[in-house]
Amino acid sequence: MKKPGTLRRILTTDVPVALLVIFAMAPFAWMIMTSLTPTAALNANGVSLSPAAWSGDNYVRLFEQTSFLKNMMDSLIIAGGTVVVGLIVSVTAAYAFSRFRFPGRKLLMLQFLLINMFPIVLLILPLFVLMRKFGILDTHLGLILANATVAIPFAVWMLTSYIGAIPKSLDEAAMTDGASRLTALRKVVLPLTMPGIVSTGIYIFITAWNEYLYALTLGGRNVRPVTVAIQTLIGEYQIEWGLLAAGAVVGAMPAAILFLLVQRRLIGGLTQGAVKG
Repeated sequence: MKKPGTLRRILTTDVPVALLVIFAMAPFAWMIMTSLTPTAALNANGVSLSPAAWSGDNYVRLFEQTSFLKNMMDSLIIAGGTVVVGLIVSVTAAYAFSRFRFPGRKLLMLQFLLINMFPIVLLILPLFVLMRKFGILDTHLGLILANATVAIPFAVWMLTSYIGAIPKSLDEAAMTDGASRLTALRKVVLPLTMPGIVSTGIYIFITAWNEYLYALTLGGRNVRPVTVAIQTLIGEYQIEWGLLAAGAVVGAMPAAILFLLVQRRLIGGLTQGAVKG
């Protein structure tokens, strides 16, 4: 009786899942093997599947002949700054939305939701004009503010659900004991909301790190994030696939490592923030 059940599970669950994993991971594995294949061998025979023929020459050239380390620092500054700005605005806004009832509250929440429904390309022209007027075009600050326009609406919705799940009586008890509204937020609400804040911050960081359109149109000269730097590795008449693959591997590594380290907290936080509100 157990054998038919086991065989059915293998055919209906294990095999399809294994095929989906292979299908999803194959491009990444191919990219890594391409980055490890020397240029001469890559041009002559294609991607080498044997580890004996692999080499780190493409990575050496990536760091010695290009400004990729500086580009990664630019991405780190932009992603980290977006996390700071996004969380400061989102936490305070989410606290106000969850604790106060004021005219236009639902309309404002709806506007945050509508922003996520439109492609970010619609915001590029007004942001370009504003940043050029204020002199922050092609700067870290300009790209941080641009990425925050995408990160804040989702973060506000997510954190509003978290803070809304915390009883108001805790805030009121702290204020009864003499704490101000900000003190109650800092000492009572924030510690209880920390899982949601961490999950939201990780989401903002990964989104800002992988952003390309803003980085290309609002930066790309003085400030060049990793996503734009990888695109510049494509020559006008020739593409060095090994160097390009090495740049893609190194550029994707920080976000991938961060996601692997905190994937349980991130997925759990996104789920918990989505079920209430």
